[in-house]
Amino acid sequence: MNNNNFLKPLLFVGPHIILFIVFILIPSVYGIYASFTNWNLIGDPVWVGLDNYKTILTDTDSTFYSQFFNGLKNTLLFVVFSVPLLIIIPLLIAVALEHKDLKFTSLFQTLLYIPGLISISAAALVWSLIFNKQLGVANNLFGSEAVWQTTQPYAWIIILIITIWAGIGGNMIIYRAGINGVSKDLYESAEIDGAGPVRKFFSITLPSIRFPLIYTMVMTTAGAFNVFAQPLMMTDGGPRQSTTVLMMYIRDLAFSHGESIAGLASAMAVLLGLVILVISAFQYYVMNRNAA
Repeated sequence: MNNNNFLKPLLFVGPHIILFIVFILIPSVYGIYASFTNWNLIGDPVWVGLDNYKTILTDTDSTFYSQFFNGLKNTLLFVVFSVPLLIIIPLLIAVALEHKDLKFTSLFQTLLYIPGLISISAAALVWSLIFNKQLGVANNLFGSEAVWQTTQPYAWIIILIITIWAGIGGNMIIYRAGINGVSKDLYESAEIDGAGPVRKFFSITLPSIRFPLIYTMVMTTAGAFNVFAQPLMMTDGGPRQSTTVLMMYIRDLAFSHGESIAGLASAMAVLLGLVILVISAFQYYVMNRNAA
């Protein structure tokens, strides 16, 4: 093989491979190792085998047991409600923007995409002011006295609102790219056959964007399981830890104000990673099987 033919691609992928190894692969491998140790981030890790996992999964009297399952429950609640909305709403918007009579589609697309470029911390600060009990626009506009951050179900509602506001633009762009790749002749033929918008959507659009759908489904689900900033900034895990997600417990254990329990935090992170891996594989399998 010509050396130039080998080196040219390597120049492009090499930096990415190096960054992947340094910032993802090595920390991930060390995190798995740390999950089998007793470690406080300062001294040397002490090997304890499966003790951390036994404490988290089977010791019902342990605080770590209740933290893990409460965090997992709250994380699953967020995933169940946020992922369908982050898939369906951007898809409907993408289809609507393809309507031939709609003008200024590029402007609408830009306006919807901009929130995704804002840091979640800055966005959470703005939305916290909007939902402020005394001064917030939400209560003043609707004449409400709801205490959004500290009562349920309002706490979950504002977390979902900021998540959808920030996330629909990226998925919408992916769907629009997939829809634009569909031959216009297919739609014209369907119209000649008398197909309406609903039939064209299910018979042409959805099958044609199967791979973008699989990608957004898997990536959105994985991102939802890693939710952290929204509940931290909007509700601080309240009320009564009802919005404290698993990543918040992991952060507190690893970087608490007292002694760090990084080994247990790593074990929780590994268990969360396994949950994400299993669900992502299941999604990919189901969607590919249904599309076959």
